[in-house]
Amino acid sequence: MLSKLRHYARQLPRRFSLKRTLFGVLLIGLCASLVTSRPPTMLEQVLTNGTLVAISRNGPTTYYEGPNGTTGFEYALLQGFADSLGVTLEIREQEHLGAMLDMVTEGDGQLAAAGLTITPQRQTRVQFTSPYLEVTQQLIYNRGKDKPESIADVTGGDLLVIAGSSHVERLQQLKADYPELSWREEPNLEMIDLLEMVHRGEVDYAIVDSNAYHINAQTFPRARLAFDVGEPETLGWAFPQRADTSLYDRAQAYLARIENDGILDSLVAEFFSNDDPVSTGGALLFTHRLEKRLPQWQGLMQKVGDEVGLSWQLLAAMSYQESHWNPDARSHTGVRGLMMLTRVTAKELGVKNRLDPEQSMRGGATYLKDLYTRLPERIQDPDRTLLALAAYNTGMGHLEDARVLTQRHGGNPDKWEDVEKYLPLLAKRKYYRTVKHGYARGWEPVHYVNNILRFRDIIAWHDQQEQRRLAMATSADTNTDDTSEPKAERNDNGIMPMSVL
Repeated sequence: MLSKLRHYARQLPRRFSLKRTLFGVLLIGLCASLVTSRPPTMLEQVLTNGTLVAISRNGPTTYYEGPNGTTGFEYALLQGFADSLGVTLEIREQEHLGAMLDMVTEGDGQLAAAGLTITPQRQTRVQFTSPYLEVTQQLIYNRGKDKPESIADVTGGDLLVIAGSSHVERLQQLKADYPELSWREEPNLEMIDLLEMVHRGEVDYAIVDSNAYHINAQTFPRARLAFDVGEPETLGWAFPQRADTSLYDRAQAYLARIENDGILDSLVAEFFSNDDPVSTGGALLFTHRLEKRLPQWQGLMQKVGDEVGLSWQLLAAMSYQESHWNPDARSHTGVRGLMMLTRVTAKELGVKNRLDPEQSMRGGATYLKDLYTRLPERIQDPDRTLLALAAYNTGMGHLEDARVLTQRHGGNPDKWEDVEKYLPLLAKRKYYRTVKHGYARGWEPVHYVNNILRFRDIIAWHDQQEQRRLAMATSADTNTDDTSEPKAERNDNGIMPMSVL
């Protein structure tokens, strides 16, 4: 059509030069309109709409609601990609992995990001990015039973895997060599569910990814690693198989950049490290710090406790659980200071310098007191304080979800001894999919509160003992000559060393 128009224009007489000029302008405009009328690319659609739509599933290795908002490994990756595009992130949830890939191919979202293993079977349906994480499928067993050495030892046992997972594909391959191999598939489970079921002896075996086993092995110690099931595999984002690769190409460039910059390694360490600097050390280390570190902060804790209306021993126990009374403490997750405040929480509390001991202590105490006052008035102490401590660790939303589960199962949602039984259920898909705020590492606030109670009792006992010793020493000094020697040596802080806890 355009060639015919150009030919007609050349045949016009010279006297129509002005008309030819006008016609040329119109022709150029027509050509431009034809060019700009092409469908926008996927990247252009995202930029125009201002939203990146990703398909994922709520869970421990993907995304979940933390104390300070949505978090998780896949969420952090996706949010970084959305930020690089200058758009907002929208997550559409899909629990079943097979249905998730269907949504990608049908265009119900621009990509899927859910710890998806790159397998040949899946590559026939979607286009994967370059890998950003390597995992290994691992078979776990209950330590009370004989350790299997190979797949041959598993035949005849109760083996459970997640339906639609790459683990099923691997077992289908193995069945060619082991015809008697059988397994069960369940769709609404997380790998943490499999670990717990093996830990409890409810199933003989299960297959989980190495990253999931690594971060949960200490929580379920009776679920032991038997052997790797095959070679390491890689994870990637899934895009539709289309000629238009504009958004895919940008994702590839983003993943390459964060790998080169070291950002990817930092995220892996943040979400898949089970090293807990707060919970290590044991009784001897705590005793040492009780004598050497606590005295320099005790006056500050008493001052802030009086201002806010909290026990200084409670604040001392909290700050030990958080930072081991190290004002310069920081974790790989970015929390810092005596009370290990996040940047977001510190900003909300008006804390300008998280490494300033007084600002950190006052900020953490104020936040705890705020949570305390937000609980229903009918809840009395000590339950009120214990529930507030749990909320400090996991967030008020997840605490409320646990209280809902407690009530559903006939417990008292206002009693800590009941709620602590149901908090761990927030890590199980069967339960967290039925409540408002979804997945949470529900065992963590239980350990957190119980550790603080233990530390508080020891600190209070230690304080009482020191007060008694000082009173006895003062009384003895008044009844002896000035030249008499004290009966016990004190350290540089004027406190007698503790011999036992």
